[in-house]
Amino acid sequence: MQYLNIPTRSPEAIGGKAFAKRISAPDIFEREGEICRQILAGNVPSFSRTLTPVRFRGHADGKDQMITLFVACDYLAIGSTEDYFYAPLTPLAAQFLATRLDCTLPTSGMVDLIYEAAELRLKPQPIPPSDSMTTVAVFLQHNDSVRAQIAATGLQRSPETLVAGHKKDLVISNKIYDHHKNTGRVVIYGWHRGPGLPIQPEYNGHHENYADYSHGVRLIANEMLINGKVFRIPDILKNPALAPLLTNGGIIRKPFYPAKAFF
Repeated sequence: MQYLNIPTRSPEAIGGKAFAKRISAPDIFEREGEICRQILAGNVPSFSRTLTPVRFRGHADGKDQMITLFVACDYLAIGSTEDYFYAPLTPLAAQFLATRLDCTLPTSGMVDLIYEAAELRLKPQPIPPSDSMTTVAVFLQHNDSVRAQIAATGLQRSPETLVAGHKKDLVISNKIYDHHKNTGRVVIYGWHRGPGLPIQPEYNGHHENYADYSHGVRLIANEMLINGKVFRIPDILKNPALAPLLTNGGIIRKPFYPAKAFF
């Protein structure tokens, strides 16, 4: 088992619900700076820091390949295993964290693979669209709905339980740098109803400073295995022969979001 390279959570660290109330101010960059500080300080539940191996077979470069990804067991959250708050982020903050932790965000193809491998598949729980869907109050509403769904399964989840289906993923895609758009974009994908059945296809209709309650950040270690040999995911995504192992198409020319420093 692997883990994110962050400190052990302090017993004095703030809980998820209290933290959510503390960041209810409308300034999104101030909010995201606080979220990033908490994550890098180790104030995350065990399931957000644990990276579980996801193994699958693929065919590329003219031969069968055995692939292993090291995937966060759940989306990023703040707090303890008992008191946590899923933290939707803009892609700028998500990329900042991924870069600091030597991780990547998934492609849509990787999201499909993770969903298929998940031990616990949750149902999407949409909230009717409104102007408040980008507020912490609605983040908390959805957080409580997801937690209630997990509790209703009766599963005593361990830190290694791979969970999927309850958020739309921020994904790496060629649509990030769509020349038809005037600003940077966030690309979202997922909310599966079953294997291969996402409610949300790849979509880049929101700008890069947007995050709503449905968005989740799942980190994946940059180092992966192909037939037991170590490769780095960004290199594979730019390799025409091997990229189809991890994407629903060809190469991804720039497999990252724009860089932004939050502190």
